[in-house]
Amino acid sequence: MQQGMQSMPGGMPMLDCESVMRQLWDFLDGELTPERMAAVRAHIEMCKRCYPQHEFEQSFLDAVAARRRQHSDPQRLRRRVADALRAKGLSDA
Repeated sequence: MQQGMQSMPGGMPMLDCESVMRQLWDFLDGELTPERMAAVRAHIEMCKRCYPQHEFEQSFLDAVAARRRQHSDPQRLRRRVADALRAKGLSDA
């Protein structure tokens, strides 16, 4: 068994807090294996120390995503890029 892991009933790995915190951003981005995602999720759901950190980081990501959607205007960006290309004598086609 890997360092930082214990076994839960059913053989599912149980991670320690340090291991979970090292993997938190990868977990939030969905970049872990399904097994590792399940192990991190199980730890976060029952750990009074890690759960608040997870909630804070998730809220941060949600706020960034909302802000990005709020100020996203792909047509305006496309026009600005096309105008800049035309100003340099290039075509946007």
